[in-house]
Amino acid sequence: MSFTISAAARAQLPEIRDIYNEVIRNSTAVFSDVEVTLENREAWFDAKRTAGFPVLAAADSSGVVGFGTFGEFRSWPGYRYSVEHSVHVRADCRGRGVGRALVQELLQEAARMHMHVMIAGIDAQNVTSVSLHEKLGFKTVGTLPEIACKFGRWLDLKFMQRLI
Repeated sequence: MSFTISAAARAQLPEIRDIYNEVIRNSTAVFSDVEVTLENREAWFDAKRTAGFPVLAAADSSGVVGFGTFGEFRSWPGYRYSVEHSVHVRADCRGRGVGRALVQELLQEAARMHMHVMIAGIDAQNVTSVSLHEKLGFKTVGTLPEIACKFGRWLDLKFMQRLI
C-alpha cells in the first residue's frame, strides 16, 4: 500500500471524523460510545495545534487512510516530557502498515520536541495493537483492570511506554 504522511489539513477533518466514529461504533480502541461531530473534531484539531502537538494524516489516492496525534499525558508540570499518543486507521486499510508508520512518525515528532516518554493506553484484549507496540519498542508498564465498560463488558486498560 502506498501512502504519504503529512500534517493533517483542516479539509481532512470530515474523513478523520468518519474514521474515528467507525472506531467508536465497532471497537474498543476508544473507550467511548458517543460519536463525534465535525465541530468536535475542529475544536480537537485547533486545541492540538494551539498546544503545539502534531496531528498527522496518512493519505493515498482514496483519501485519508489513518491519522495520529499525541498530547500531554497529564497536566502537572513534572509530566511535561511525557506524551500519550493515539492512532486510528480506516477499516479497509488495517493491517497494511499505516498504523506502524504513523506511530513511527509520531515518535520522530516527539523526539524533535525533546519529549522523553511516549505512552500508549490500549484495550488489554487488543492483541494486534499490543503486538505492534511491542515491535516498536514499547514495554508494558501496567494494567488497570475493569477500568471502563463498553458493549456490556468490562475492559482492562494496558499502559505501554517507550523511552524516546
